[in-house]
Amino acid sequence: MNTINGLMFAQMIDLGARNLAKNAEKINSLNVFPVPDGDTGTNMNLSMSSGAAETRNNIVSNIGQLGKSFSKGLLMGARGNSGVILSQLFRGMSQYIENKEEITAKEFAQAMQNGVEIAYKAVMKPVEGTILTVARESAELGLKASENTDSVIEVMESILEGAQESLKRTPELLPVLKEVGVVDSGGQGLVCVYQGFLAALKGEEIEGLDAVQTNILNMNFEDDHSNMDFMSTEDIVYGFCTEFTVRLDSSKKAFDEQTFREDLNKFGDSLLVIADDEYAKTHIHTETPGDVFNYGQQYGELIKIKSENMREQHREVLKKQGLTESKKEKVEYANVAVSMGEGLSELLKSFGVDYVVEGGQTMNPSTEDLLKAIKAVNAKNIYIYPNNKNIQLAAQQAADLSDDNVFVVSSKTAPQGIAAIMVFNPEATPEENYNNMQSTLDSVKTLEITYAVRDTNIQGVEIKESQYMGILDGKILCANENVNITIEELLSKSIDEDSEIVTLYLGEDSEDDTVSFIEETISEKFPDIELEIVNSGQPVYPYIMGVE
Repeated sequence: MNTINGLMFAQMIDLGARNLAKNAEKINSLNVFPVPDGDTGTNMNLSMSSGAAETRNNIVSNIGQLGKSFSKGLLMGARGNSGVILSQLFRGMSQYIENKEEITAKEFAQAMQNGVEIAYKAVMKPVEGTILTVARESAELGLKASENTDSVIEVMESILEGAQESLKRTPELLPVLKEVGVVDSGGQGLVCVYQGFLAALKGEEIEGLDAVQTNILNMNFEDDHSNMDFMSTEDIVYGFCTEFTVRLDSSKKAFDEQTFREDLNKFGDSLLVIADDEYAKTHIHTETPGDVFNYGQQYGELIKIKSENMREQHREVLKKQGLTESKKEKVEYANVAVSMGEGLSELLKSFGVDYVVEGGQTMNPSTEDLLKAIKAVNAKNIYIYPNNKNIQLAAQQAADLSDDNVFVVSSKTAPQGIAAIMVFNPEATPEENYNNMQSTLDSVKTLEITYAVRDTNIQGVEIKESQYMGILDGKILCANENVNITIEELLSKSIDEDSEIVTLYLGEDSEDDTVSFIEETISEKFPDIELEIVNSGQPVYPYIMGVE
């Protein structure tokens, strides 16, 4: 095999996505910190699945066009830092192939290298020993192989081999990985994708996966109408979502897929055509579904037809959302925050957050989720509070894609986000507000209590499975079977003479006896500290404390 077209690339994407999905939990378990919120596998799986879904809905033989669909799906579905980096890797690859019908082995290797360059540019401070390193070193081997062979399979074998060897070296580049005894989880996810790519090229399957979908009759086109509440009915140019399948008849007009596609394209937009020797399955948005059906009948009998009025669907969406057709004037400022837990969401709203995006530790919101929030607040200047270090890149990606003036506040925790929101001043300029918020972040310490999901030794702390860990600003300070001992030690190591207020955020698994212990400990050991308690209901961390 010396070239790859869109149909083959679609199979590679499909198998890569399914192999990643199969191994998502294993990848989650590689999280450096033994906390129960390891989500790299989940984030990469959801991101890749979004790309694969967009690809399945736009299968074409032109690899440049298919690459655009893949990149779009990945970009909008990107979750967490690992998912965003994955989206940037394939964005760069897709940019390289966008004007090509098919690509050679050398072009494939060069496209992968271009993806690496784009991904590195997307990360402000690239860290070696991560998915970036695995992508870069594997692409370098692919380029080297392409100088000596025209075989796409041999190039992909070199890329996979390079990724696997690079993954083994990640603990040598990132000391914390070596300390814990794991490889980089994002790099492992990328290896899973590449395994799927190679299997598809070889016409193989990966154990435990279903066969690649090739049954045209059973393939479904799925329209994403999730943005309907942010558009106007009058914006819909072609109002009928129309689908049909033709059973091709040799006694009728001779079928040529390219001609078929070009002719249908004149009837509307969002055209998708999948064809083989027996059937042609078509999806199109059009104003004249009858004309579309009549055209299809020239080639054979229509065995499946469907046409839905999207304008009426849009009106129903607006009705359910309680929205009207009138477009409101943009307000001057709006705040968007990511939150985990109903109580915390209500608290954020009480402090002036206009839109809360549900998500956090175990389910990071996607770029598209954050873009929807940006659109929904309808403001000239928008501040996003990610409140999680693993949502920073997705938030920045959403800000870059938006036409509005969006600032991403670098809040890594909920207490930091709340502190930043508290200094918002509607009378200040957008830049003054942003700078004030950023400077406030360093004045807040975040203390977290959770349990260990495995035995490990990290940052000088010996940890046993199920012990309670005390974490200060992302660093594990102590661990013990007794939650009270852990809390007391964490408070002692975190509160100093500059501390004035402790805000205790109670998670869904908090217990009254432990809360009483915290109140007594602060009262007795730190009598000058003011304690505030909030029922925030977050998962994973039964107790979070903000110290200011």
